[in-house]
Amino acid sequence: MAARRQFLATAALASLTVTTAAHVSAEPGRPATAIGGEAAAATRARALVAQLTLDEKIALVHGLFPPHAQGKTKNELIQAAGHIDGVPRLGIPLVRESDASLGVANQVEQRKGDVATALPSSLATAASFDPAVARAGGVTIGAEARAKRFNVLLAGGVNLTRDPFNGRNFEYFGEDPLLAGTMAGAHIAGVQSNRIVSTVKHFALNAQETGRTILDARIGEAALRMSDLLAFELAIEGGHPGSVMCAYNKVGGDWACENRHLLTDVLKHDWNYPGWVMSDWGAVHSTAKAANAGLDQESGQELDDHIWFDDALKTDVEAGRVPMARLDDMVARYLTGLIATGAYDTPVPDTPVAIDYAGHAQVAQRAAEAGIVLLKNDAGTLPLAARARRIVVIGGHADVGVLSGGGSSQVRSVGGVPIEIPLTSGAAASFARVTYHSSSPLKALKAELPRARIDYLDGSDPAAATAAARAADVAIVIATQWTTEAQDVPTIALPDNQDALIAAVAAAQPRTVVVLENGGPVLMPWIDRVPAVVEAWYPGQRGGEAVAGVLTGRVNPAGRLPITFPADAGQPPRPSPVGLDRLTATQAEAAGDPGQAGKATPQGFPVDYREGADVGYRWYERQGLKPLFPFGHGLGYSSFAYARPSVGGGRELVVSFDVTNTGEVAGSDVPQVYVARADSKASMRLAAYTRVTLRPGETRRVTLTAEPRVIADYDPALPGWRIAGGRYRVAIAHDAADRRQMLTTTLTPATMKP
Repeated sequence: MAARRQFLATAALASLTVTTAAHVSAEPGRPATAIGGEAAAATRARALVAQLTLDEKIALVHGLFPPHAQGKTKNELIQAAGHIDGVPRLGIPLVRESDASLGVANQVEQRKGDVATALPSSLATAASFDPAVARAGGVTIGAEARAKRFNVLLAGGVNLTRDPFNGRNFEYFGEDPLLAGTMAGAHIAGVQSNRIVSTVKHFALNAQETGRTILDARIGEAALRMSDLLAFELAIEGGHPGSVMCAYNKVGGDWACENRHLLTDVLKHDWNYPGWVMSDWGAVHSTAKAANAGLDQESGQELDDHIWFDDALKTDVEAGRVPMARLDDMVARYLTGLIATGAYDTPVPDTPVAIDYAGHAQVAQRAAEAGIVLLKNDAGTLPLAARARRIVVIGGHADVGVLSGGGSSQVRSVGGVPIEIPLTSGAAASFARVTYHSSSPLKALKAELPRARIDYLDGSDPAAATAAARAADVAIVIATQWTTEAQDVPTIALPDNQDALIAAVAAAQPRTVVVLENGGPVLMPWIDRVPAVVEAWYPGQRGGEAVAGVLTGRVNPAGRLPITFPADAGQPPRPSPVGLDRLTATQAEAAGDPGQAGKATPQGFPVDYREGADVGYRWYERQGLKPLFPFGHGLGYSSFAYARPSVGGGRELVVSFDVTNTGEVAGSDVPQVYVARADSKASMRLAAYTRVTLRPGETRRVTLTAEPRVIADYDPALPGWRIAGGRYRVAIAHDAADRRQMLTTTLTPATMKP
């Protein structure tokens, strides 16, 4: 069977070497930061600052937005996100910045003809539960960025998925702080192995796009530390990003980019972060307050309503409103980030360098294959059996490509763009288009199954689709949901009457498979009538090949959900975007796109995160809700059993158990460990996970150590983390709802620094 020859994505990624002429790697396995050390970088940076004039210092703490900056520099402007001139007399390099969550971005083809490798969405990468996949993607993006003469990438998105309707969920790594933080850290380390800077963003609580530039995110200190901030902390520890990007929104009444508690108390004091804080584009609202709060650099200054860190900052420094020592620290942190990552001492090429796009396409395909989640597979509907001689594929433009998400992360992918639809309205209209990558699931299926008859219908005629489904052996419906930066989806139901199409096809064909290409959770009112559902996310430029591989069994799916899929829209803490009902269309556009901010002056509004630290699956457990599919869920063409468990207590929680592949084909499993105090009603939390690949019948002993800050609670009065002594419940689980294998252990009391 085809399932017996599946491609093992994780193993292949482990052996993959990404090569590009412009790629300069750190020692394998080590962050680029470790080459010189952050302390040594900071010392060298301070020595450079001592040699700078006041005007030179000011010039380094604000950057241009190239599309609006013609004539403002003598150096070449590459049409991308940002540009900061250097100081040639001291060897301080020119910096060019590109958006880069999923590849080197070129949103509306500002750079004509410039393509890049388009990786799957970050949610797809998170679904692999494999930091090696995230790192390989980061290495690829960083290599291409350097070849294109960029040395700072606006990558590393780690905002937690608090709401299923968030338009940028696809750019982030899910709802759990441990998973999101470790995966983002690996991605950042991969980018920076090319000796360029990656950011981590958007700091913090940029959790919805509706009103993102005017809303005030409100949450308690302990809850924030135990959720979103823990994800950032883990990402910074794992990736050592050269820069942190602060967010558009307010947090607790202060703009994130002038929030002293976030930028100075937490980031720079508690976490000892040595790099620089850059603003998001259009997120600065003051000079002295922002600088003294901890903002080190104004990014994309032309998108702010005033250039705050140019002449205004110089005036404030000369008047003493911003101490010279603070300005020196701002510049030193900027230089520290460049030096520590290797960007300072490894100049980008003078002209673009050839890129190994064929090799990088393999990285993109393997990442897509590793992150595809088999949500349902009744009666062995998948993989497609050899007897399925007549197959009909319906919808999703599957004849030409796969869907991608929109916004600043949009990649102009290698292979071309078969469909590109400009927006006529909305906050994303100026910089986003509905775009497909040229990777046809239909063509890939035909290549995988050359003996089968495979027809395609676009789904616009439900009667024709139903008739074709009835005449086939198997019907495959490709369902899509487009999401984008700057605006949330008003509903998590599939758009364009796709639910009705799926229901009609399923009524005509009992062997119906639904493949989802989407930016976040969607509702599935037809779930009881469809035997097989495949979550493909936005699968990138080789998504068609990856989807076909899973459907045919060449790939044994092993992705796991990094987010919870609700059973209905009323289950999540908020059923729809907060504030959407308060804004006119013009106000929503102005509050979502900084470039359109002058169109209106909408009033801000609060967003109260009543779930606190109980994000995602923790909320469902706390409320006693059963989701459609829980966090961590995923099936495959193998089965796995856990046996001989043991748990150690005392100063750390260590769990060991055997994992056995009890199926007939090789495959990968993702064992998960959840923990909670035995005497508490608190939700259990993911404290450890791993991904393991096994042959049929193979057993491997797995030992996992729980992340102590997940076990602990944050105590603002300490301040710091506190592990309460006593007994703890431990679940060795296949997903967040699995409680079949429970253990208990006793931990000693402990405290940790903030």
